[in-house]
Amino acid sequence: MVLSEATQFIMKPEYRDTLAIIKGLRNGAVYGAKVRFPHAFVMTFLFREGSLKDKFSFILRATRQHSQNLACFVTIYKALMYLQKKLLGQESSSHSFIAGTVGGYIVFGENNNINQQIVLYVFARIMIGLAKLPVQRKAIDEPMHTFSVFAALTWGTVMWLFRHERSVLQPSLQASMQYLYLDSDHWNSLKNFLWHNK
Repeated sequence: MVLSEATQFIMKPEYRDTLAIIKGLRNGAVYGAKVRFPHAFVMTFLFREGSLKDKFSFILRATRQHSQNLACFVTIYKALMYLQKKLLGQESSSHSFIAGTVGGYIVFGENNNINQQIVLYVFARIMIGLAKLPVQRKAIDEPMHTFSVFAALTWGTVMWLFRHERSVLQPSLQASMQYLYLDSDHWNSLKNFLWHNK
């Protein structure tokens, strides 16, 4: 009985926009945890020093922060989209930019490792999308070998930065590159040549 009443309530059109904000909060929290936990788990056990308790504590903190950030961003974004539509009577193409900008500033404006990773991930996807946009809109023909050139310049730049201006790179990227390119230059026994890095 209660279940059917709850189902009837959530299916009412007049509550749809408000309930979509609540569901967005839920989806942001779940998605953030699903994405961050395995990433934090792997990176922590590969590169982080400390006790098992410290490692798990870090994994849980990183997962919680990522989950909270996405939940907050989705909630702010959807709420602002709803408010703009209510105030102006209909949705405009600028509404998503305004809601995203406000949400991005509030939620991802603090410069920390989690926010950096999320923002850089999104930025990279934006650049690829913006490069595809003029082709999709038939403003230009699709250039030949564009991804090959993009990949070459990206790797050339990151290797130069790592070699000569390492401190400007994100710490997790520095750690990965240290392991791959510098730690592989050193060994003094078969053990740390084959099984252990150091």
